[in-house]
Amino acid sequence: MNRLKILLILILAGVLLAGCVSKQPAGVQTTVQPTAPTEQPIKALSGTIKLDGSSTVFPISEAVGEEFQKLHPDVRITVGISGTGGGFKKFCAGETDISDASRPIKDSEKSLCANNSITYEEFKVAFDGLSVMVNPQNTWAETMTVAELKKIWEPNSTVKTWKDVRPNWPNEKIILVGADTDSGTFDYFTEAIVGKEKSSRSDYTASADDNMLVQAIAGEKNALGYFGYAYYVENPGKLKLIAIDGGKGPVLPSEQTILDGTYNPLSRPLFIYVKKESLNRPEVKEFAKYYLTTGKELVHQVGYVRMTDSVYEEGLSRLR
Repeated sequence: MNRLKILLILILAGVLLAGCVSKQPAGVQTTVQPTAPTEQPIKALSGTIKLDGSSTVFPISEAVGEEFQKLHPDVRITVGISGTGGGFKKFCAGETDISDASRPIKDSEKSLCANNSITYEEFKVAFDGLSVMVNPQNTWAETMTVAELKKIWEPNSTVKTWKDVRPNWPNEKIILVGADTDSGTFDYFTEAIVGKEKSSRSDYTASADDNMLVQAIAGEKNALGYFGYAYYVENPGKLKLIAIDGGKGPVLPSEQTILDGTYNPLSRPLFIYVKKESLNRPEVKEFAKYYLTTGKELVHQVGYVRMTDSVYEEGLSRLR
């Protein structure tokens, strides 16, 4: 047998063997496993979200923004501090997507938004205890009544020294610091303490940035000021809280006293206002959802008090 015949025999044998292997027995069906469907990837969020407004709400929005950007790095979030009033001016002019507020929107601001066809949703995000603070070197002022605070802060006040407040306190000049007139903190404090919104003496160091107020009190033994409780939590060694007597004995602000209302009359809700047109953008809507879900877990971390779950759920239902 020559080589050519041997080669032909081997090729024929291979063909026959392949046919035997591929042929299925009678009555047996071949089952083809379907390929698992490929999940549609979630479209990556991108874009810019602009927030501005209350310096009191700023720590919450900043914390929520930082965590949201970890999940969505292509979303750029800017958080400004123009004060509640300044924030609403920008918001109602269409310059921002979200306005941080330490008080509800006023009728005049509602009209401004309406004139510019800006519609919005209001969401409560936390409780705050507006806190009165002094320098830690102040060894005499532990408590103050609402009447004493009014005496200090009312228009045309004659209080110049600590002794003017209580005869046994030092005859040293009080250095006053507080929120500026665009701040919701200013509005709330003047109404709660003086009895009329925006009614205040003007000879004090004012700022919309609470960090500036922290430094002013930390650097001056005779300073007295007021701002959000979260800034005390962040700077306990630099500041000393004053217990406020609203008529039922002196009470220090704390998570418990702010939540149960015994820290009276300086407990208040905090808000964000979200432009409805902006909610049509997926990055803004997802951020608003995140604020009311994961964000509520960050409230305590930055020194404020959570709302009840039902408040957040009500906000989410409106978003949906």
